[in-house]
Amino acid sequence: MKNQPSLYQKLLTRFDNRFVRSIYNERVRRTTLQSIPFWIASLLTGLVTVGYERLFAWSEATFQTWFQRIPAWTFLLTPLCFLLSWALVRVLAPAARGSGIPQLMAAIDLATPAHHTKISYLLSLRIAIVKILSSGILLLGGGAIGREGPTIQISASLFQLINRLQPRGWPQLSRQIVLVTGGAAGLAAAFNTPLGGIVFVVEELTHTHITLYRTAVFTAVIIAGMTAQALLGSYLYLGYPAIPTTGLSFLGVAFVTALIAGLAGALFGKLLVQINAYRKTWKTVPQQVLWVIGCGVLFAALIYWGGIDAAGTGKPLINHLLFHHPGEVPWYVFPARIMGMVLSYSSGGAGGIFATSLSAGAVLGELIAHVLTIDQQETTVVVLVGMVSFLTGVVRSPFTAAILVLEMTDRHSAIFPLLLGGMTAQLIASLVDPHSMYEHLKKGFLAETHLAMPNEPATTPKAN
Repeated sequence: MKNQPSLYQKLLTRFDNRFVRSIYNERVRRTTLQSIPFWIASLLTGLVTVGYERLFAWSEATFQTWFQRIPAWTFLLTPLCFLLSWALVRVLAPAARGSGIPQLMAAIDLATPAHHTKISYLLSLRIAIVKILSSGILLLGGGAIGREGPTIQISASLFQLINRLQPRGWPQLSRQIVLVTGGAAGLAAAFNTPLGGIVFVVEELTHTHITLYRTAVFTAVIIAGMTAQALLGSYLYLGYPAIPTTGLSFLGVAFVTALIAGLAGALFGKLLVQINAYRKTWKTVPQQVLWVIGCGVLFAALIYWGGIDAAGTGKPLINHLLFHHPGEVPWYVFPARIMGMVLSYSSGGAGGIFATSLSAGAVLGELIAHVLTIDQQETTVVVLVGMVSFLTGVVRSPFTAAILVLEMTDRHSAIFPLLLGGMTAQLIASLVDPHSMYEHLKKGFLAETHLAMPNEPATTPKAN
């Protein structure tokens, strides 16, 4: 018969079990308390994203209505909307201009004990409100902008706000995790692409091991995405285009498309950076007003004589290419689209380039398919590869671009051409410029933040 445990051993075992349970329960309690603010911020992100999407849809539809009725109004209303959009940003929140992703990247860099007080210059409730209003007005004037980048900044601002409102003593996660998670939730809700939001975090927002972020990111993506779906229904951003099965022979076509589209995207991003730098030399208010009005007048002339395809988010144009098979696209649509994006972004108002870059890549893919005399069914795949490649050339996130297009269309049979397109575009774009447009713009926002708030005390944050 085996020896029975002594009374001392029984007491020790009971104490150990209670001690382990107490530690486990404390960890569960702490994790739950840490998660509650993320759940609230994710829910708010989903709700705001739905309202923002409806504002964009109304603005774009309203512009198309009055443009079709009296096209000449463009020369009055478009410059006026450009000017009002810029003025809102300049007067109320300078960091609300442009896409919003460089601002988030800069804020993540500032999420340290020495600089965390400067984050409010880049992310705040006021910036989120100005971002929504400015981009909506710019789109009302026909601006070639998207809402995805702005949604990311808006979401991160909401997460930052909820984090700051937490009472003292509440267990917190680091500010970097808060901001990164907000960015992921914003992208997932904007495109209805949860995997895209997660991959975006890994590729674009952080070089830290994903283990530190995974619980917060996954939870935020799920809640924000489900909130948007609950209000808008289960939907795909672009629908279900017909995709044929492609063999090895098609990979050559995908490679050529990726080279051309990736190069075009990289050059476009470099052009935006150079124009942004030149615009800063127009320093006085009258000069800046003249610049904005000039962008508005040029854009009005572009859509008046070049057609409405140069205006708006570009989503209707993508759907037309994917589902209506229009055949050859006029050659001038692509340069007109590029010029419209440049003028809209350079005007100084709020607006993103994610969706607009996808539309430019779709048009370029259609043109390449026509030149190479590709079969109509396979042309759809070429259009998708063009979208991934052009976006990759601009933002340098090949896997994010591929996963976004994959989730927006639910066409898993095209995964290999899409991945090939993204990787090829990344290679050719790095030869044009080793840094993405976002990285260049991030440096500008960091410098601007330090100038705007030079004497902020380096106090120790509540949680870091």
